[in-house]
Amino acid sequence: MPGQRFKVGIVGLQPGRSWAARAHVPALRALSEIFEIVGVANTNRTSAEHAAAAFGLPRAFANVAELIAAPEIDIVMVTVKVPAHLEIEKAAIGAGKHVYCEWPLGRDLAEAEEMAALTRSKRVLGVVGTQAWLAPEIEYLKHLIADGFVGEVLSTTLVAWGGAWWGGAIPDTKIYAYLLDRTNGATMLTIPVGHTLAALRHVLGEVAEVSAVLATRRRTALGLDTGKTLPVSAPDQVLASGVFASGVPISIHYRGGTAPACSGRSMTPRVISAFRVLPAIRRWWSFPSRAPEARRGCSADWRSRPLAVPAGRKTSSQGMSPASMPGWSGICAMAPAAPPASTMRSRCIGSLLRSREQPKAAVARRRDRG
Repeated sequence: MPGQRFKVGIVGLQPGRSWAARAHVPALRALSEIFEIVGVANTNRTSAEHAAAAFGLPRAFANVAELIAAPEIDIVMVTVKVPAHLEIEKAAIGAGKHVYCEWPLGRDLAEAEEMAALTRSKRVLGVVGTQAWLAPEIEYLKHLIADGFVGEVLSTTLVAWGGAWWGGAIPDTKIYAYLLDRTNGATMLTIPVGHTLAALRHVLGEVAEVSAVLATRRRTALGLDTGKTLPVSAPDQVLASGVFASGVPISIHYRGGTAPACSGRSMTPRVISAFRVLPAIRRWWSFPSRAPEARRGCSADWRSRPLAVPAGRKTSSQGMSPASMPGWSGICAMAPAAPPASTMRSRCIGSLLRSREQPKAAVARRRDRG
């Protein structure tokens, strides 16, 4: 009804570090003409009272059941770890409350389908928080494509890193260890890849066909706070390919960890060819080296410490730039510089970025050769 404010109760609110604290509370308060936060329920009353005091909320409930039973609550917001979603949501829906749940909805498809069916049977609204598709950048990209700015989309490729939690080490065992066990339903596939897929579908439409490969390449992870080694069953490599209903092919590769850093075991060699014919690529090589001298120091910029080409390795005289990467040495083939931005007629942002990224030494060598 016009002028009605929905009363929200939050399950799982920790000042400072929780997603509810960093995202949901500010968002709800920005929409104060529609929503009002009534109170919070955590694992115990003390924790709830601490959160309520930190955010100036009217009530701290003794437990989740008390929050759900409160007649003033219209919407139950579930922002706890995934394994607890099903029990809380079933109780809330059963009490006739609307539910907003953070993604992933459940630990697996069966739990998600059960909750979806329950919302329909109880005629309440269930919302899952796949917020990436509402980001201004994604909305702008959708507008550019729909407006024809980029022309017809022929295909799309996405390569990304899933985050440090699946990169071989976690900072806090108590908080993050559950992400390592695939049965908990909170993996790189279900969280970052899931959010990304929601954004892709928003921009390019429904997926008609898909195939995927999951791999767990890091079988253990180090708990940085305890120094203990933990088993890992969650995938840290997700590869998917498919076709959107529009006919646009898609390729995705998500990798565990963050962009190449000083890990001592991680490297991303790159081979970039400026030629359009396959045989030309054979002239360019990229390889790792585990030489001790390469591991003594590391830099966030893989172009920052030129190294000599190791003996016995074949190289090309054109476009080759010796480069170092964290914990490794390698040779990266670099494409010739693109024309200056002022002379570019193409809308291809990638060409402009490659022009700006050229190592000065490589550009100087090409200039000397005339």
